[in-house]
Amino acid sequence: MKKTYLLMGAAVFAGLSLSSCSDDEPINENHGNAISFRSSMSTRATETTNANLSQINVAAFMGDTPYFSTLPFAKGSDGYFTSDPTYNWPGDNTTLTFYAYSPASPGGTVTIGSDSKIMTGFSPASSIADQIDFITATATGNKDNNEATGVPLKFDHRLAQIEVRAKTDNTAYTFKVTGVRVGQAVSKGDFDFTTNLWSLGTDKAIYDETYSTPIELGSTPVSVMGQGGNLMLIPQQLTPWNPKSDASNNSKGAYLAIKLQINTIAGAQVYPFPSESECIWAAMPIDDNWEAGKKYVYNLDLSHGAGYVDPNDPDPGKDVLGGPIKLTVDVSNWVNHSSDLPMNTGSENQ
Repeated sequence: MKKTYLLMGAAVFAGLSLSSCSDDEPINENHGNAISFRSSMSTRATETTNANLSQINVAAFMGDTPYFSTLPFAKGSDGYFTSDPTYNWPGDNTTLTFYAYSPASPGGTVTIGSDSKIMTGFSPASSIADQIDFITATATGNKDNNEATGVPLKFDHRLAQIEVRAKTDNTAYTFKVTGVRVGQAVSKGDFDFTTNLWSLGTDKAIYDETYSTPIELGSTPVSVMGQGGNLMLIPQQLTPWNPKSDASNNSKGAYLAIKLQINTIAGAQVYPFPSESECIWAAMPIDDNWEAGKKYVYNLDLSHGAGYVDPNDPDPGKDVLGGPIKLTVDVSNWVNHSSDLPMNTGSENQ
């Protein structure tokens, strides 16, 4: 299944309406326009347009008191996002604070109340194809300033997006890729809607995608993500795998890998090693600091090497390819050999 990247392009919604009615008729209720938002996004990628956003969740507060609890707002045929029931602005011009996020089920437990505004136990989907963007926005507004024009509600991405590409300028071999992997990234954390910061857990996971039609590498970098799309992972400082001192990766260091087959142009299989019959993973350590709202594109260059055997495969940490083949040449000296050969003619021998 192709993942959905929510709100990845620049988006402006005129009149994203949030409203509700109450059972009684409070003195301070305004019977004018319902609460509405003008929503926008920071530019991040171009895969998704406004049409991808069909629902957001919003909670509102009057000081520390909830004005309305978290409600879904769905996009109607007129382009407006509305809820049922609807809420109107307080008639006394009281300022409201809004907390919004999408998707409705982001992968953790969201609690937005007077005491805390957090998401706990967030974990990206184990399948890359099922991972989705997580966006949030906070804004304030009141009747006088925002009844007619709406509240500017600007969403930001709270995850890091990861894409892996690969290339080679080495024409002595063919390189075929049938999978991509991100190994041992922190996989669970809590998000604070008031500070927009993550608190990381200790759980780590391996995320991979394999496919049956090989991608053959050339001199131009190509995406090796397959049909699953890019990863959406928790922002974090990575601790790299050490293939030489910790080949089996007992410390769970981070790495990238591609599922690879290497053959010489003449047809000899170089990797997997001759004792193996199928493609296996070739890995490289990574130690970046992934930040929220940033897309990280890793260009793997196999022109002069192909990394190390993945820690989960036989011979972990072993070089996939050795150094360039070098020949030392020694030409032996000529050895003189003499032989006497008579030049007598046949007539002289008669």
